[in-house]
Amino acid sequence: QARVTESGGGFVQPGGSLRLSCATSGFTLDYKVIAWFRQAPGKEREAISCIAGSDGATYYGDGMRGRFTISMDKAKNMVYLQMNTLEPEDTAVYYCAVDGLGCIASLRTQQMDYWGQGTQVTVSS
Repeated sequence: QARVTESGGGFVQPGGSLRLSCATSGFTLDYKVIAWFRQAPGKEREAISCIAGSDGATYYGDGMRGRFTISMDKAKNMVYLQMNTLEPEDTAVYYCAVDGLGCIASLRTQQMDYWGQGTQVTVSS
């Protein structure tokens, strides 16, 4: 059974950094894409980034390129999201999700096969 589990969230001051981890199991990364999304209270879910397991190609949602970097360690079945220069507006629950379609469709539609339970990121002074 496919499963993704996020970790690494927490409390950070503005300007700080965090690296989120997404542990994957039950499927082969080669045939999937893994994406990161976030949802802040009272706001719609946003697409952050996606990585293709087949070739490591990366894609970013609108306005997400620059401070966020997605990466993958196939040997460990892990996907990461490095977040730098965090702002209070980045406070949200961050989710990773897996899909069998491509990253462009995944980021646009957010129709993913499996979702993790999310990890809270709070940016505050």
